[in-house]
Amino acid sequence: MINPALSSDMEKIEHPYASNSAFIGVLDKNIKKLEKRMGISLSIRGNSIILNGPKEKVEFAKYYFDQLKHFENKGRPFQAEDFHIALDLLENGQTNDLGDFTLPKPLNLSHKSVRPKSLNQHNYIQAIKSNDLVFGIGPAGTGKTYLAMASALSSLQNKEVNRIILTRPAVEAGEKLGFLPGDLQQKVNPYLRPLYDALYDLAPSEQATNLLEKGIIEIAPLAFMRGRTLNSAFIILDEAQNTTKEQMKMLLTRTGFDSKLIITADITQIDLP
Repeated sequence: MINPALSSDMEKIEHPYASNSAFIGVLDKNIKKLEKRMGISLSIRGNSIILNGPKEKVEFAKYYFDQLKHFENKGRPFQAEDFHIALDLLENGQTNDLGDFTLPKPLNLSHKSVRPKSLNQHNYIQAIKSNDLVFGIGPAGTGKTYLAMASALSSLQNKEVNRIILTRPAVEAGEKLGFLPGDLQQKVNPYLRPLYDALYDLAPSEQATNLLEKGIIEIAPLAFMRGRTLNSAFIILDEAQNTTKEQMKMLLTRTGFDSKLIITADITQIDLP
């Protein structure tokens, strides 16, 4: 909370979201996040919001809350992340009227709904829907692989593709593991574990296992892609920063008709020798 003694301006506004549970958050969690981002203090009094802070920041907050009134929910309730997406849009200057922006729709899977939690995640999902080739580049934990996997399962569920191909280069992260025991699949599985984790988090274990056994979902090292033509497939290349130019060209030429290729990478985690 900002010390009122240091504040230079205070405004009280009537607002329909003042009593909205998603806006306030559990134990005021969402309000505290908005306070930190906007650099002001927010207090709720009935249907009123009291803004306290530097004058220019209070003026921007008034503009933000005024724009929220035009932020149509398009048939679904507001979620906590929607208020931050609205703030992203205004801060980045991507729109001057939130009424022109449609709230992100969740990816409704059989097991759960996946909703973007930031403007960049929303743009990422929209890019996947609209394009056959998408590069998702960003630091760890930003949802690159998870949202790509959710989009893949959504496309499979909607019969837009016939199968999902998940691949990544088998590159060790700075450690030499030596020779691993087991058959070929058991040797490469440790490298592919992050893809399995995302899959089993998004789909019930029985459904995921069934899709894997039928070959509808295939998880394999990048080296296994050579010589194949992948038609009507949703292909995800994870950890692409560890591929060579030749491997990247090889995968691009494997993509066939009615296929979609999503390439995710974190350029700060390159493990190539």
